[in-house]
Amino acid sequence: MTLKEKIQQLPDKPGVYQYFDKNGHLLYVGKAKNLAKRVKSYWQFTPQLCANPQLSLRISKMIKQTVSMDYIIVNSEHDALILENSLIKQLSPKYNILLRDDKTYPYIYIDNSQEYPRFDITRKVINSKDITYYGPYSVGARDILNSIYDICKLVQKKSCLKSKKLCLYYQIDKCLGPCELPISKERYQQEVTLASQLIKNKKLLLGRLEEKMEFYAQELRFEEAAELRDTIERIERSQIKSEIDFATNEHYDIFAIESSEKRAVVVKIFMRHGKIISSSHEYLQLHEGLDLNELYSRALLGFYKDEKPPITAPILLPQSFEDKELIAHHLTKVFGQKAHILIPQRGKKKDLIALAKLNARELLKKDRETLNVKILEELQELCQLQKVPNRVEIFDNSHMSGVATVGAMVVYENAKFDKKSYRTYHLKAKDEYSQMRETLTKRVESFSKNSPPDLWILDGGATLLKLALDILESNGINLDVIAISKEKVDAKAHRAKGNAQDILYTKEQIFRLKTSDKRLQWVQNLRDEAHRAAITFHKKTKLKLDQESRLLSLHGISAAKIQKLLNHYGTFEALKSATFDDIRSLLNTKDAKTIKNFYK
Repeated sequence: MTLKEKIQQLPDKPGVYQYFDKNGHLLYVGKAKNLAKRVKSYWQFTPQLCANPQLSLRISKMIKQTVSMDYIIVNSEHDALILENSLIKQLSPKYNILLRDDKTYPYIYIDNSQEYPRFDITRKVINSKDITYYGPYSVGARDILNSIYDICKLVQKKSCLKSKKLCLYYQIDKCLGPCELPISKERYQQEVTLASQLIKNKKLLLGRLEEKMEFYAQELRFEEAAELRDTIERIERSQIKSEIDFATNEHYDIFAIESSEKRAVVVKIFMRHGKIISSSHEYLQLHEGLDLNELYSRALLGFYKDEKPPITAPILLPQSFEDKELIAHHLTKVFGQKAHILIPQRGKKKDLIALAKLNARELLKKDRETLNVKILEELQELCQLQKVPNRVEIFDNSHMSGVATVGAMVVYENAKFDKKSYRTYHLKAKDEYSQMRETLTKRVESFSKNSPPDLWILDGGATLLKLALDILESNGINLDVIAISKEKVDAKAHRAKGNAQDILYTKEQIFRLKTSDKRLQWVQNLRDEAHRAAITFHKKTKLKLDQESRLLSLHGISAAKIQKLLNHYGTFEALKSATFDDIRSLLNTKDAKTIKNFYK
């Protein structure tokens, strides 16, 4: 069936459609209340099938590359919205906009039903009408909580009250000691009230911390002063400074977007009890132009997801967008109450929008100054990459004679290594090819939770490059891959610093660049960081294996039997979880009993 015939036979039902290019690569995923009407709106059917001349330049370019399509029928437009969002996150199509910052922000909470309540951190709604929430916090939640316990004489740990005995916290004057002393609820509530005031008023909290930092400095306790300085900086980073104060208990979530030709930034500001308490932002590369409707939809779906937040607030935006009502309907289901998406035209709410847009413009300006865009664009041109590689994942494996075999993935984004996104893997495979296959397969399986990057870089040659491309193709994912292998001198890898003639492999070409080439140096820097991460994790794993092997040896399990167990289970953690019968199937009954008793 031709593309034209397929489009003309589309059903008048809600669903999701996918456009593919001549190589079978996914170009775009879209949703529709009526598949037939939506898809036909892209096309002009006479005298031949071509792009509708009324389309935007971005969409027209995409339609010209489209040679085939698929579609999935669903029950409602809402179901289509959810499926579309899921497919975009997993497959990262070329013409869709993908936001990766979909982590859940933490809240500080207190359960007032407790006799001596204490503050803690949560990311989900806790089923109790006596819970009070503070947040969300983009950064600094743990620092705020730790500061509260340093200043206020509260029950410090969950286990404290169970002990019924005064502990060190009472002796150093950080707890009133209700575990043993007859502390009245009124006296304890004074500390709770102070803590609540400090959480709500960061200026007051920071003032207390600065006083303490100065005291430590005067007492020559410089390490403690430095720790407090870092804490203060992290807490300050979590909010945008503003004089806007509603003098009421109003809550608002504010979203604003600013863009340049190739980059955009999404700013989120959270107002609670009439005061701005935290903010965050995310940059994204505009590979094929800007679509504000898709960007606002992705931002709201990514932030709220499918779980009711501990505090629901009206959403303020600088402008409306096509899917506003559909997103509001979805969020109403998520919140369990009507979701309000507002576009304020005047007053303090309009001032909040102006503040968000001002900060977005400043962030975009700062972004241009810090990014080394030229090298990335030159690498894109050299290697014929589909996207400027703003987010890159780099892979390497490490082992010692097949022992402590591990894989590592490091992440580079916005001109720096994103160490929070690093991942390490315990591997069972023994040869280099199988190890990389195991590592990459594990990563692909996690795409539904953590979207694909713009580029993969592998420490290896053409064989591993083809392996990666085959794994991606078999999972329907279109992602650029580069491999870098060390120059061979007398059949040995040559790694002379600053003089390594490393070779770059792409799908189409092989490059032997000069050692002074900035593009080669950029790839080498990323490869070396992945190598460092893999070696570090291997050493930790090897040390743990050696320790557990020695302990098992002391209990009469021979080295050969330990190796047999590791060959089967891969890690001691897996062995620890194995049943008695599983272990007995490999060793004798006595040894199986010894191992189970050892881990008990």
